[in-house]
Amino acid sequence: MGGYIGRMKQVLIALAVLHFAVHPARAEDKDAPSMMERGAQQFLEGLLLEMEPAFESMRGFMDEMGPAFADLMGQIEDWSAYEAPEILDNGDIIIRRKPEEISPEEEPPQIEL
Repeated sequence: MGGYIGRMKQVLIALAVLHFAVHPARAEDKDAPSMMERGAQQFLEGLLLEMEPAFESMRGFMDEMGPAFADLMGQIEDWSAYEAPEILDNGDIIIRRKPEEISPEEEPPQIEL
């Protein structure tokens, strides 16, 4: 009978170990983030700290250029009258006006030679 109880203790211990190995979340607090979640959170926090100076300079740029950009938008009445912007080799950006279509009535008269 002692062998039977000894074997049952081993089976119960094995089942308990197996249970906690299969369900490790039950051994931890369910509301606590996992190691992967904590690692991802720390990564994103570090990324935000690194990007903060860039965000600040962008905010300054928008504070400076915002009124000028709004003025420009007010001056252009119809964006469809312009071609897509073209960036030249020297870095200049050109936005050309689309050529106006000439109606047949407005064509210049033909000169016969």
